[in-house]
Amino acid sequence: MSGRIQLAPMEGLADHVLREVLSRVGGYDRATCEFVRVSGSLLPPRIYRRICPELDRGSRTGPGMPVAVQLLGSDPECMAENAAQLCALAPAGIDLNFGCPAKTVNRHGGGAMLLATPEVLYRVAAAIRKVVPRHIPYSAKMRLGVSDTSRALECAQALEAGGVEALAVHARTRDDGYRPPAHWEWIGRIRAAVSLPVIANGEIWSVADYLRCRAESGATDVMLGRGAVADPFLAQRIRTRADRAERDARSEWLELLPLVAEYWRLCQDKVAGRHAAGRLKSWLAWLRRRFPEAEALYGAIRTVNDPEATASLLRLHGVPVGAAAATGLA
Repeated sequence: MSGRIQLAPMEGLADHVLREVLSRVGGYDRATCEFVRVSGSLLPPRIYRRICPELDRGSRTGPGMPVAVQLLGSDPECMAENAAQLCALAPAGIDLNFGCPAKTVNRHGGGAMLLATPEVLYRVAAAIRKVVPRHIPYSAKMRLGVSDTSRALECAQALEAGGVEALAVHARTRDDGYRPPAHWEWIGRIRAAVSLPVIANGEIWSVADYLRCRAESGATDVMLGRGAVADPFLAQRIRTRADRAERDARSEWLELLPLVAEYWRLCQDKVAGRHAAGRLKSWLAWLRRRFPEAEALYGAIRTVNDPEATASLLRLHGVPVGAAAATGLA
């Protein structure tokens, strides 16, 4: 396989615990953490470390996957000041968020809302370019627009002119949310309009989706989001160009069980009590798309929040709780 595979930033879905587990499965060249919101003040280093604790390990997961830090904001000077602060922590990359569709973000002029003003994209990107050393990769992620694609090419060109070195494109508008389809052909149009590398993102759930995305977009690099959460083996599958037969799902589930146990342990290290159970249920809800066993396990713990009761049910379903190796994430 030619091309790189990246793990997408996913606010509220993929934190450093899930990044750790997915990087253990393997297949990824790099990941980007959830966004750090910049809104009028210089953030202390602890904020970056809380969202991206990999910064304390060379900006890598335990197995060695590089993790870039994503910034979200609209004020060029404030964004640049915070980017300079972040550079002192030696991140594996700095990424800019121009794709978040959340109302709480867009209400304050951040994320995908900035796609209505390409000139602001340029000013933010150019201000940050001045403070980011050339040895730190500098990228951005965008959607196709706010309500339509009329300014998509202009936005991509503004980011390129601002000094961004690579651009991930989620092939939907803000108003599209996460509803299918993803308009991969628009990634091809953006590729033709800029000279920097363009990474394709959106609606890649299988090898077949990956192949169609590459054919329609012409992109060689892809970024996996929810598809990777639902199928932790997707990156490996893409690398071998083969969807495993349905009969292999059972063997994959058995392979995944120790990582489910490790995810549960790390969730308990990060948050207390019922919140850890909620995190586990959230992941299992996505795993149900691929694994029937995840459906059964999710049903068993769906109404349970007590950690001990949750652990007992996990053991009953074959999850080796207590047997996972330490990772140093605690």
